[in-house]
Amino acid sequence: MGLVRTALFNWAFAKHHQGTLVFRIEDTDAARDSEESYTQLLDSMRWLGFDWDEGPEVGGPHAPYRQSQRMDLYKDVAAKLLDAGHAYRCYCSQDELDTRREAARAAGKPSGYDGHCRELTAAQVEEYQAQGREPIVRFRMPDETITFTDLVRGELTFTPENVPDYGIVRANGAPLYTLVNPVDDALMEITHVLRGEDLLSSTPRQIALYKALMELGVAKEIPSFGHLPYVMGEGNKKLSKRDPQSSLNLYRERGFLPEGLLNYLSLLGWSLSADQDIFTTDEMIAAFEISDVNPNPARFDLKKCEAINGDHIRMLDVKDFTERCRPWLQAPFAPWAPEAFDEAKWQAIAPHAQTRLKVLSEITDNVDFLFLPEPVEDEASWAKAMKEGSDALLRTAREKLEAADWTSAESLKEAVLAAGEAHGLKLGKAQAPVRVAVTGRTVGLPLFESLEVLGKETTLARIDAALAKLAA
Repeated sequence: MGLVRTALFNWAFAKHHQGTLVFRIEDTDAARDSEESYTQLLDSMRWLGFDWDEGPEVGGPHAPYRQSQRMDLYKDVAAKLLDAGHAYRCYCSQDELDTRREAARAAGKPSGYDGHCRELTAAQVEEYQAQGREPIVRFRMPDETITFTDLVRGELTFTPENVPDYGIVRANGAPLYTLVNPVDDALMEITHVLRGEDLLSSTPRQIALYKALMELGVAKEIPSFGHLPYVMGEGNKKLSKRDPQSSLNLYRERGFLPEGLLNYLSLLGWSLSADQDIFTTDEMIAAFEISDVNPNPARFDLKKCEAINGDHIRMLDVKDFTERCRPWLQAPFAPWAPEAFDEAKWQAIAPHAQTRLKVLSEITDNVDFLFLPEPVEDEASWAKAMKEGSDALLRTAREKLEAADWTSAESLKEAVLAAGEAHGLKLGKAQAPVRVAVTGRTVGLPLFESLEVLGKETTLARIDAALAKLAA
């Protein structure tokens, strides 16, 4: 969800300024990335409603847009950095690095790389090679303070002792994120980068690399950076991709609307106005300025997310709503037989269901009484609604309903109201046993509209079955 929020802010920023949004796939990790994950990523972006000006399926002047297809470019730039002295080969083993880091910590010094291999002699290189050591490539950080203006956080300064030399190519020749991202940004002429706060510490390293790339004629300029606030989960911890609540697929399966989800995610660090939480993506685009983003961490609140999604469900045209619910009215979600589904009943009940849902998946339990041969068996609901005297109330309600006008929900309401009055009960108490007898649940869609759609014959038969169960 944090990545979706980052994509959203980039998308809104580009749209607001009539800019070019570049969608690039970072798939250099062969062990983690697959064609399936690539396809799922594209599907997710399309489902969310994001469109991009350059990238997969769209193309553009800087293709290809998958990093796994750009390896020769990275290899060429790494060679140029080595030749120009901006990078060097480092032969230190992991054990040696760990030992020196521990010693630095014990001495109260910065524990980053200490530059051990910065100025190796030819003899030292020959010795390391004789030992069979495979070097990584490190970028040589300049001995200078780096200051830049973050689009979200303002001016930031990093001193050289806190930004040591860093690896850009693994020992096996595979390029690292620290190289490929700046190189791609340079070659694709990226002007603005909006990304997560967790990448803030890498920015001074990348700025130094951009300067080297400019010297080599690879880059034209250094992009502007904006680092977005963390999205926090439970226990004041950063929402991790491993947290169940962070998975986009979970929200799709539950029936969140893309527009509802994006509305809520936009509120994690930004707002349209102090008194308006519900808005469309078009309204967000019209108002979005990166300078308005709050740098403080934002907490993900599932209940608020659901509430905002419910508002967007109610904003849908009824026809659109009925179609968006389709997946949850069919297998594997629907517990009724396919032939039991009645389109006319669905069309009749849909407007009433639309006012009650927070997520589309809730539709299944709300309308199952229409398509199942019998109401669901929920003993907890039965025990809650069927109090002493419920049998007498149900008999009276049946009599009143049998005589009612079944083309009018108001007439059905008057029938149950009259039954309640006959037993000294208000409508709320009187309708509870009727609802459980007919739907199986104590809560659900508006009762009298539901009875009208279900029909007289089925409703009376279910009340008869409930009376028989009470008698038993």
